[in-house]
Amino acid sequence: MLRGLVAVRRVQLLQQRPLLRGLCRSGGRGLWSPPSRRGCWRLGVGLGLALTALAAAAVGEDEEQEGPPREAGFARAVASSRDLLQRVKDEVGAPGIVIGVSVDGKEVWSEGMGYADVENRVLCKPETVLRIASISKSLTMVAVAKLWEEGRLDLDAPVQKYVPEFPEKEYEGKKVTITTRLLTSHLSGIRHYEKDISKVKEEKEKANRALKAAKDTKKSDQRESKDKGSEKTDSPKAKPEHENKHSKSGKKKTEFEHQEYYLKEKIDNVIDSLDIFKNDPLFFKPGSQFLYSTHGFTLLSAVVERASGQKFTDYMLKIFRDLDMLTTRLDDNEPLIYNRSRYYIHNRKGHLVNAPYVDNSYKWAGGGFVSTVGDLLKFGNAMLYGYQLGQLKNHATRLLPGYLKPGTIAMMWTAVPNTEASWYKDGTYGMAWFIVENKQEYGFCRRQQRYTFHTGGAVGASSVLLILPEESDSEAAKGGPLMPPHGVVVTIICNMQSVSLDSTALKIAMEFEKEKLAQYSAKNSALQD
Repeated sequence: MLRGLVAVRRVQLLQQRPLLRGLCRSGGRGLWSPPSRRGCWRLGVGLGLALTALAAAAVGEDEEQEGPPREAGFARAVASSRDLLQRVKDEVGAPGIVIGVSVDGKEVWSEGMGYADVENRVLCKPETVLRIASISKSLTMVAVAKLWEEGRLDLDAPVQKYVPEFPEKEYEGKKVTITTRLLTSHLSGIRHYEKDISKVKEEKEKANRALKAAKDTKKSDQRESKDKGSEKTDSPKAKPEHENKHSKSGKKKTEFEHQEYYLKEKIDNVIDSLDIFKNDPLFFKPGSQFLYSTHGFTLLSAVVERASGQKFTDYMLKIFRDLDMLTTRLDDNEPLIYNRSRYYIHNRKGHLVNAPYVDNSYKWAGGGFVSTVGDLLKFGNAMLYGYQLGQLKNHATRLLPGYLKPGTIAMMWTAVPNTEASWYKDGTYGMAWFIVENKQEYGFCRRQQRYTFHTGGAVGASSVLLILPEESDSEAAKGGPLMPPHGVVVTIICNMQSVSLDSTALKIAMEFEKEKLAQYSAKNSALQD
């Protein structure tokens, strides 16, 4: 917007000032002809006055605008967030990283740092296309939700209604049912990349014991604090929590050792992808425990394909067009995808090397799309718009409907029972989204604000998309415009695997929210004065 104002003012000044008009008509040749001293002085003064007026007019017009703050108003948030992101990039040794931030539906910052291609010295930029990994699950959920809204997909019917090729399952000798709803929340019992049932169960039981011990310790401490007014600091019950943290880091270290991450065979359709896991036994009874499963989303893509009557990839590309996500595509190696990044890992010696070649056609739905930060911001704001539209009472009929209905998004963003993840203690899972609820236990202490997000980890890539809705009782909400979306959307993508980005995204979102609230407070104070 600021560039547009500057361009308009430049044309106006050129029309008003004889000196600049003369330069414009001569094509600037007067700059190269030998001028007299007086002519040179006049030229310098004229140009200086023109540039000064240009900047003052642009800033003045920008300050007169009403509504949500503009990019120029977020200089402090951008500076602090850039410093944070640069530190994260340096700490993990990522070649390149790209970030996008929007406030109240408007993109206020997008920037690339480092290299998209180290060998050819190609810099990262906002248009850089990267693997978004498991954020693909949230995109696939839109297809599921759309079909459900249209009455073409029953979330609670057995998946065999749509995909008879997937065999009926038993657990501990009893027949069980897997539904689409269970697939979206990772409650189906279908395995992830680990094939060893005993190992998964052992880790799960250890995590459950640690979680239970942590809760018991917390309750015990609260009772003691209430009864005796003292704090217990050396309890042996805190030990399992430490062990849980240790197992979390161990899990991250071995995650990419599974061979199925590195499949190189191209699979033509999602039904054939089922052969990888469809005959394997369930690890848990469906609905009883959370077991994150990318393969479960592969089965979900087969359900979408049959319910829609279209090839899954064609149906998803149609959704991307509807959402104006024109750079979001399949992570296919054959087509030319302009601005596509290369991907990197660190070898055992710690040296930066190219990531191994992989073909992700076996898991389009769970981790097979590439995109840009701009497209992911559009997606996040489309979801936030639809969600908040349902919170407006008697809103003006001129507002367009959301891509999904408010109730549908509210369902997706509602925590589902039994979805506590041992490796993310602050929240639970909804339907293809992690959910963190409002929570504050002690006055003037840590407060957990409601937000939703999804992270992604692929060979040579890491990602996060986080949506921080504006709180309905905030100062900005009371005095701001009625038109949704209200809130901050942050997305970060980098071309290095095993980089944790969710906490960084949250810190950045909070910085921009704080800046937004400060601007509204300053504006209201100025109006009162």
